[in-house]
Amino acid sequence: MLRLFLPPNLATAAARDAIALKIELDASGVPPAALLPALALLQRWCGTDAPPPFIQITRAQLRELIATLAPQPVFFRLNQPSAPLLWVGPRLRGASEHLQESPPPFPAAPGASSPTTTPPASRAGAPARAAAPRSSSASTPMLVDGSEHYLAITLPSREHIAYADALELLKNSGFRLEPSNRKWWLRDRHKTLAFLAAHGAALRGAFQAEFTDNFEKNTARISDAAVVCDADGNDGGYRVTLGLRAGLVSEKQLLAAAASGRGYVEDDGGVYLLPPSTLDRLASAQRALAGEPGGAGGGLVARRTHRVNAARVADAESIIEEIAPGFKPPSAWRELSAALRDTSRLAPAPVPAALDALLRPYQRLGAAWLWHLRRHGLGGILADEMGLGKTLQALAVIAALKNETGMEFSIFDSRFSIGGAAALNEFSPNASQSKIENRKSKILPAPALVVCPASLVENWRREAARFAPALRVFIHHGNSRLARASDLGAHDLVITSYGTLARDRALFADAPLALLIADEAQHLKNRRSQNARALRSLRAGSRFLLTGTPLENSLDDLRSLLEILLPGYLDAMPAGTRGEERLWHDERLRARAAPYILRRTKESVAPELPGKIEQVIYCELTPAQAALYRRVHETTERQLLDLETGGASENAIRLATLTQLLRLRQVCCDPRLVECGMRNADCGMKTLAPDAGTGDDVAIGAAAPHSAFRNPHSAFGAADSAKLDTFLELLDEAIDDGHRILVFSQFTKLLDLAAAELDARGIAHVRLDGSMHVRARQAAVDRFDNDASVPVFLISLKAGGTGLNLTAADTVIHLDPWWNPAVEAQATDRAHRIGQTRVVTSYKLICSGTVEEKVLQLQDTKRKLLADVFEASDATAAKLTLADMKALLE
Repeated sequence: MLRLFLPPNLATAAARDAIALKIELDASGVPPAALLPALALLQRWCGTDAPPPFIQITRAQLRELIATLAPQPVFFRLNQPSAPLLWVGPRLRGASEHLQESPPPFPAAPGASSPTTTPPASRAGAPARAAAPRSSSASTPMLVDGSEHYLAITLPSREHIAYADALELLKNSGFRLEPSNRKWWLRDRHKTLAFLAAHGAALRGAFQAEFTDNFEKNTARISDAAVVCDADGNDGGYRVTLGLRAGLVSEKQLLAAAASGRGYVEDDGGVYLLPPSTLDRLASAQRALAGEPGGAGGGLVARRTHRVNAARVADAESIIEEIAPGFKPPSAWRELSAALRDTSRLAPAPVPAALDALLRPYQRLGAAWLWHLRRHGLGGILADEMGLGKTLQALAVIAALKNETGMEFSIFDSRFSIGGAAALNEFSPNASQSKIENRKSKILPAPALVVCPASLVENWRREAARFAPALRVFIHHGNSRLARASDLGAHDLVITSYGTLARDRALFADAPLALLIADEAQHLKNRRSQNARALRSLRAGSRFLLTGTPLENSLDDLRSLLEILLPGYLDAMPAGTRGEERLWHDERLRARAAPYILRRTKESVAPELPGKIEQVIYCELTPAQAALYRRVHETTERQLLDLETGGASENAIRLATLTQLLRLRQVCCDPRLVECGMRNADCGMKTLAPDAGTGDDVAIGAAAPHSAFRNPHSAFGAADSAKLDTFLELLDEAIDDGHRILVFSQFTKLLDLAAAELDARGIAHVRLDGSMHVRARQAAVDRFDNDASVPVFLISLKAGGTGLNLTAADTVIHLDPWWNPAVEAQATDRAHRIGQTRVVTSYKLICSGTVEEKVLQLQDTKRKLLADVFEASDATAAKLTLADMKALLE
């Protein structure tokens, strides 16, 4: 399977003769014969057997690729990955018209000149037409003669690559062959002009036709109607007018001709062609600017005015460039958009010199990106891979703000803020200026607010004290909380937890904030949660979200984050939207989110960071463990069959499935996590769930809590757990080689069992789980960081999988798999992050032939979803559905 993605700004890229091409190639099977020539081209250009994901090619190379692949549905727009570009004969709609050569690479043939139509522009002053490039073969090209009243076309020679398609096009368009001169004739003015409108670009591009001097002379009055775009305004908002211009022809006449399919209009000065592809792209651009999906909105409008807020300029410019490459926006627009679309054009943030000296180059760029957004009252998602220093980059911007402005914030009418829905959806020419001026009328001191999980409050305080000691920092948490909103102004930086913010929502809602920074923002993916509502209620000059995983389940996660980041920015998606309309909204979400997400990986920005080795170690169940697994599995099948045949609801079946999955996973970890009276009993068992009430540990299902963990009558011991035995072997070898180890599990009782074995061997260790107070957690982190005699850190996956910096370790062991690979990756990155000087090895223990192997397959599906979204490609929901869970039990 081959998929080729063209950039949204193809017209601009083609003009520069530097076209970025994204390649998706499934090399698992034998490629179809129709794709082999194209694959050979890619291999020759790249110099490798497997082409890389991205390459840069010229117009000539893309023309050759299109000619080789016609009519295969393999070309897509990067921002429309589910809709292949359409073929019109050998021409690829939306691409071929941008690929003509200018100036020509060789002289035109005697008596031949340029094709009829010109790029959309006003007829007066239009550039001279350049001859199209001749086919690289030795065959005779197509030759076009005629005027605005007739056409006489000589087909290319039969060996020409375009011969068959050209013949079919002429026959279908009403041409008739004149045997005496072997020319194909069209003798009707209306049909001639309509043909030139519909296929003039194809003659020039895909068919590589040449045009006689006689044709050039006789068609001097003909040009394409121009697509024009004008914009005026400033950061407070822009009016954008996008439409057609054809001499003195009225808008009513233009629309009538377009609606009737006539293909042209005329006035005393000339004839103006209306190419269907141009009209389609113009209507699509108008709908996109208006936020209207599919064919909604009544189709083409001759001149349509749109309201474009500062938050939308980058997205709007990418839409406009496709249809009006000569668009010249106001200077304020250009300044904002250019840096969002090309980070190399960002101006440095005014970070204090001492802190700036500590930043790596990519961190300076990240700080500059955040600063650029703040200057324009916008916000963004800093989505760098775990371990690249998102906290440091955020602190750099806070320090820069204090350094330059003294932490001041403009208070203005929230209805016309960048995040205000009215500013995005309404436009009043009389009200705009007064509101913009009102933005500057009140200046009040205001702090930056950082909101993070409770476990990270102390970490933020320490990082601020280390990297930005000049900041006046206040921890609004626990018993140390401010009583009045006005008290916030005495501090540069206030740090609080999500839970505290939700409780003190009224206090913070009354306070103006210079910056709002939400750390580990994936916790906000539920837009109806108290955390998300509290964040949305705050008044901030700019909002920034820090997360390594802006998408955990589906694009809905990203939509929720953007609603907090820039309220009102996204087009509302009607309830029940599905099918093609849902795809349209998803594609618009990806396109509109892209300028406000900055994500870098360790490989791309920190090559000096040691590598990460990931290894799956499979364990064979012990005989007693295998017997118990079989009994539990058989019991599970019987219970689910009884529920289904008894007419139970899907929710009841889902809950039962979740509970049985939990039991099977616990058997894989250690049989003692599932209580059985005797080895050969019928397993009317009681499942040991993670500690009740901690709120940090995750269990699938609603298993009842146990009364006592150590059961003196238990029929199982440590020797019955294959996984525990493998873990101890790994641990002994790692400690002997001088490594320090992080051990993760979602089951705190499994950590209890592991701790008991470590105690029995005299191996020092520390522990972190959801039952521990914040101070106790920090004490455990500090001891592991500072005491090299402690080689092992036992950590609950949900309590310690994010926010910690544990580079003292270079080995990570996952005792049990979790269905979401992003959670496991975050846990591993506690050790694999900036400051690490050694290669990090991550081991995942999996019991073969069990539900755990099925979980690995589900993880692969999840990982592909995450990669697709970050590359602005297609994405599908990958939540744990009932079908997913049943598949795990098979």
